[in-house]
Amino acid sequence: MAETALTEKLAAEVLTQLAELADPKTRAVNEKHGDDHGVNLGKLRALAKRLKTQQELARRLWATDDSAARLLATLICRPKSFERDELDAMVREARTPKVHDWLVNYVVKKNPHAEGLRLAWSADPDPVVASAGWALTAERVRKKPEGLDLAGLLDAIEAEMKDAPDRLQWAMNECLGHIGIGFLIASAA
Repeated sequence: MAETALTEKLAAEVLTQLAELADPKTRAVNEKHGDDHGVNLGKLRALAKRLKTQQELARRLWATDDSAARLLATLICRPKSFERDELDAMVREARTPKVHDWLVNYVVKKNPHAEGLRLAWSADPDPVVASAGWALTAERVRKKPEGLDLAGLLDAIEAEMKDAPDRLQWAMNECLGHIGIGFLIASAA
């Protein structure tokens, strides 16, 4: 009980700090890219460094639905501590590009459920969720392509990418690039 109260108090203090760090010019630039936060990312990273890893604080910050708080949460959390369903809910809640990208790259990729989520998300009807699946697939192609049906991935990319929304198209294109790079490296060996 006391720990929860301390986490709530610290979360309120951190939200105040984030509000103080917000800059209207930074927000204007970020809004051009679909993001809604005004905190300079260098200052956000410095705050994360001071806070260090704090899983419960990260969960509390994520729950605020504030983009700067969610970005900070991805930096101070323990990626392996999240359950599969929790990550699935989080990726569906992450509607701005920066929050979505940081969640996938800093949290999901380091989680033991990443492969199962990759498979589920790649086929998701929500293009934002599907883009997370394709981002994980690109990572898998790059780091551990064994066992992947690369021809099947290429067929899916060819059939779906041209009509996909921008974020999904970008993730599929990244996967395509990693497949091509892997082929070139294998051919040169």
